[in-house]
Amino acid sequence: LLIDCSTIDVEASKALATEAEAKGFQMLDAPVSGGPEGAAAGTLAFMVGGEETALERANPLFDCMGSKLTYFGDAGTGQAAKACHNLICGITGLAVCEAFALADALDLNHDKFFNLCKNAAAQSWILENRCPVPGPAPKAPASNDYAPGFAARLLAKDLGIARDAAAAVGQDIPIGQETARRYAEFAEGGGGNLDFSAIYRTIRQA
Repeated sequence: LLIDCSTIDVEASKALATEAEAKGFQMLDAPVSGGPEGAAAGTLAFMVGGEETALERANPLFDCMGSKLTYFGDAGTGQAAKACHNLICGITGLAVCEAFALADALDLNHDKFFNLCKNAAAQSWILENRCPVPGPAPKAPASNDYAPGFAARLLAKDLGIARDAAAAVGQDIPIGQETARRYAEFAEGGGGNLDFSAIYRTIRQA
């Protein structure tokens, strides 16, 4: 039984499962969400694709590593779910960074604005765990010199996967495409090993 918890493109995941099956293995694609925090606490969320019999064999392992699992079906569907999930994360992350850059330019207090958003309609996991300015969220990367966290180069890679998946099925995702472009530009411009929330500094300087 092979379990791939990396994030790769959907078609490659399907091809790997086919090759594994031909050689007598069962294979699951099981990318994760939750970051280093979830890994340390054993609360990762898994998005799983592959045969149900393989999932039954793997469940004890998933139970050790995480607290949430969603089974999507055939091989590659776990990777498809991760691409869509990280598309939301990337778009949300960019929106949070732009909003804080605007709030800063308008001389709003960071702590007050963070607490407003945290307790209003703008609340999100990204806001609370990747607040892009130092201070309001002491455990966020921004409060620790933007040490990842989730490195910008990895988010840029995942957004590229989502963009390519959309192109393969003819789905237009203009906001996603622009988000992918922005993070790729940031990663290639020297921010790749910083947490993705560090793009805030580029936005604010601009």
